[in-house]
Amino acid sequence: MDTALKALAEPRRREILKLVWATELPASLIAASFDDVTRSAISQHLGVLRDAALVVERRDGVHRMYRANRAEMKRVRRFLEEYWDDSLERLRDVAESAHREKGIPNE
Repeated sequence: MDTALKALAEPRRREILKLVWATELPASLIAASFDDVTRSAISQHLGVLRDAALVVERRDGVHRMYRANRAEMKRVRRFLEEYWDDSLERLRDVAESAHREKGIPNE
């Protein structure tokens, strides 16, 4: 999970995921979508996403095709939702404890 979260921390990688979310695209077309980034840099970003299992790579002749790995993204989403829910529960518990210590009734 750490590898996926680190990969998602970079804004360009999130943009790449948006590009390949609904359709499979060749690396050249993905790179062409970024005017301010070299093809080599995009290739490195794709490698990080692939290593994190967030994209799937398929060879089609001389082309490398990429698409989002929705199953892995779903797993990341579940992790984040559980983390968020746990954090909210802990915050609620702390707030209720503070209220009890101050003699404030819970509503």
